[in-house]
Amino acid sequence: MEQHSQTNDTIESRHVFEGQLRERFGRVVYSHKTHEKCADILLKRWSAIKLWQILLSALTAAGFIAAVFGAGKIGAAIGVVISTALLAINSYTKNYDLGALAQKHKQAASDLWLIREKYLSLITDLVMGEKPIENLQQERDVLLKQLHEVYAGSPATTNDAYAKAQKALKTKEDLTFSESEIDAFLPTELKRAKH
Repeated sequence: MEQHSQTNDTIESRHVFEGQLRERFGRVVYSHKTHEKCADILLKRWSAIKLWQILLSALTAAGFIAAVFGAGKIGAAIGVVISTALLAINSYTKNYDLGALAQKHKQAASDLWLIREKYLSLITDLVMGEKPIENLQQERDVLLKQLHEVYAGSPATTNDAYAKAQKALKTKEDLTFSESEIDAFLPTELKRAKH
């Protein structure tokens, strides 16, 4: 009777441990996707700013050239207004390097991807039941430290990026595949649906 109780306790312990791993896995999945979306948003914004800088530079030059060749005060005034707008954009980009910030989000996403995959492997090992739970707990603790290092070194995410990540994961199912989709990537010997 005592051995049956120990078996139930072991099963319950593994179940609790699995619940914790699944929760952390889910959090890392969202963090990974949110950092990806932050990078996408920032790169799009950075690209738009660069385009405006080129356009405003061209218009500023055109306004001053027109003033030199007889457009007078109107051409000069237009040139001053446009060059002021260009100065404002340049000042903004001097203080906020969106390209560098996007790169930091990409690096965080890359680091989180690896941790996400390690959590998935850890859950798989737990469910298979071939490794002692103590070994799995040690692996979990190492992952927690790695996760802390990534979070400590990564920039903050935004609500907009989180909403886009949520949509990608829930609606577009970015991380889910059907059996046939997975089979399409595998050689014939590894396919589940044999043809």
